[in-house]
Amino acid sequence: MPDADEAALAAYADGRMEPSERTAFEARLASEPKLAAALEHQRVGLMAITTAVESVSAPLALRSRVEAMQRGETAPRRRRRRAGWGWLPSAGLAVAALAAVAIVVAFSGGPATAEVLAAATRAPAAAAQLDPNQPRLLRDRVEDVRFPNYEGKFGWEAEGTRTDEIGGRDTRTVFYRREGRRVAYTIVAGDQLAWPPGADRAEVDGTPMRVFTEDGRTVVTWRRNGRTCVLSATNVPRDQLLELAAWKGMGAVEF
Repeated sequence: MPDADEAALAAYADGRMEPSERTAFEARLASEPKLAAALEHQRVGLMAITTAVESVSAPLALRSRVEAMQRGETAPRRRRRRAGWGWLPSAGLAVAALAAVAIVVAFSGGPATAEVLAAATRAPAAAAQLDPNQPRLLRDRVEDVRFPNYEGKFGWEAEGTRTDEIGGRDTRTVFYRREGRRVAYTIVAGDQLAWPPGADRAEVDGTPMRVFTEDGRTVVTWRRNGRTCVLSATNVPRDQLLELAAWKGMGAVEF
């Protein structure tokens, strides 16, 4: 296929073709079956790459760069370099899709802590379960890590819970409410996640923690029995979140 046709296919498939050229190119697609078949291969490949990127978790900085590229916000120099590989045959696209997965997984190893916050902004899907035999704990758990019951000590009532899969990990979130304010407590299944880069360090009662702000939410993250915990709220002071996160319930809340 001539280089000009390869470049035109890439530009048409990802929306970069100028409107003045589109009508003439679409006429060629209607009359040239081989060109139309090549376009279909290009579209399938682009979809594979997009699906690969969206199906795994990446650090927010990397994901932001990918999304900016998809919106056409790359720098002119990078846009020119892209023209050199914009057209890929189907085999090359399959390799590129696998490479996209490999690159993102290499950066990740699990969801970024900030991505876990997606669960905190969603609505509860079920009622939280109190444990009459242990008032400092809820029945709700992730693997062997149970959620605390904050009501007796702090007045935060467990009003609901939800489960999600984020970045390939199962998560469970319990929502606590007090005087119109809400706190979300998420536990991530599996091995502990990496500490969020750039977060402030804190330590309460011997428990290392990290604190940062994301989209107006104050976030505290720490580990309990090797599992990552994330506590966040929009209108609760940092010190209160740290106190809640570190509470051991006289030994009932295991760390």
